[in-house]
Amino acid sequence: MKELLIDLYHDSDKALYEQIYDYICKEIADGKISPGEKLPSTRFMAKNLQISRSTVELAYSQLVAEGYLETKPCSGYFVCDISGLYRFQGIRQEEVKESYKKKEEQTGCRIIFSPFQVDRTYFPFRVWQKLNRSINMEDEEKFFFAGDSRGDENLRGAISSYLHRARGVRCTAGQVIVGAGNEYLLLLLSQLLGSGQKVAMEKYTYIQAARTFSNMEYPIAAVDIDEAGMVMQKLYESGANIAYVMPSHQFPLGTVMPMKRRLELLQWAAASERNYIIEDDHDSEFRYKGKPIPSLQGMDMLGRVIYIGTFSKSIAPSVRVSYMVLPEALLEKYYHNCGFYATTVPRTQQELLYRFLAEGSFERHLNRMKNIYRTRHDYMMGLLKQEAWVKRIYGENAGLHMMAEIETQLTEEELIKRAGERGVKLFGLQENRLLTAEKSRESVTLAMGFGCLKEDEIAEGIAIVRKCVEQKCASHTLAD
Repeated sequence: MKELLIDLYHDSDKALYEQIYDYICKEIADGKISPGEKLPSTRFMAKNLQISRSTVELAYSQLVAEGYLETKPCSGYFVCDISGLYRFQGIRQEEVKESYKKKEEQTGCRIIFSPFQVDRTYFPFRVWQKLNRSINMEDEEKFFFAGDSRGDENLRGAISSYLHRARGVRCTAGQVIVGAGNEYLLLLLSQLLGSGQKVAMEKYTYIQAARTFSNMEYPIAAVDIDEAGMVMQKLYESGANIAYVMPSHQFPLGTVMPMKRRLELLQWAAASERNYIIEDDHDSEFRYKGKPIPSLQGMDMLGRVIYIGTFSKSIAPSVRVSYMVLPEALLEKYYHNCGFYATTVPRTQQELLYRFLAEGSFERHLNRMKNIYRTRHDYMMGLLKQEAWVKRIYGENAGLHMMAEIETQLTEEELIKRAGERGVKLFGLQENRLLTAEKSRESVTLAMGFGCLKEDEIAEGIAIVRKCVEQKCASHTLAD
């Protein structure tokens, strides 16, 4: 391909790279750009469109992240094959946090590379308190009644609007269920789906969800994961009818599920009326390169995706408010099975959160934290890349942690213990392994969280880990 004729509008609300991204996406989806076809180089495209090369690179990077394009060394960008898969146009229609917190309190570590902790320093407490006072002064009678079991309509409407703008979720306020934590919502979901369900989860995953499914007496199949996410062949072989995935930023590995795998997953869900996908939109708010990856739910036209999200990281873990978007087909079951339940979130807290969302404070806070976390992300990335004992870094450019594969003669348990003795709390990959999955024999891999750390703490913590690794290596050398 020699050139793409893209009409760019410099006065548009959409950034130039987004316009390029949208154009190429549509051309690929419509089959006008064929699988395997090479796209123009970023230099040629920039010159042809008379824009900066970095703008084109940003658009291409987003397309690669979502699986529309792939790069070949020294060759360029090529279109991925997504033909013959589930067509999503024209067809009919929390947390291990508490357990980690206890562990952190017990260790007494001063530097904690937690993938769950957030920085509360920059939260707009004055705005939050002002809104809270305004509610208390009103003393409205409605707050003394139980209210809608799904949550107050104004909050559900605000959540629905935000999800549509930020994540491309297609839903009405009526489909949103508000609850105190993801685990509660999963327990609620079990009463809609009933017994006899089998859940497929990636072998490294969010363990609290796995424990919740076990309490629901749902058998769990540990499915292999590759660079694109859950391996489809293994999903089919598992015999599961529910797939629990985190396509925007898989925890803990940080995998971003590309378009082809997303379509394959939707194709699997469409094969049976019993099949559902639970999309846990983990860490979706924080993406540091390109624009946010659209939700899987927004692509689903058959009502097979159940979407779950939380405010625990975007606001604070203490704000125990999560939300679930149900497909239309499950709403009747909700009314029949769960409609009589009282909401688990106090109505005054719901009203406070609604006003925080409605007046724009939430998105202003989110944008501020994105910039702060991006700086810490880049700083940690720069330091880790300088370390000879760091073999590979992955899962970066999103979320509040990255994965670091370590070259060491220590085991994961030994390294974590040794760092803990020196005041640094580390979190290993194996902590997030399903019990039904075989223990990996791969080298030690750490989940390096940066959300609650300042730059000097990051630097000190990495220096201490370096000493732990080098000390063991030195002792082995002397012994030899």
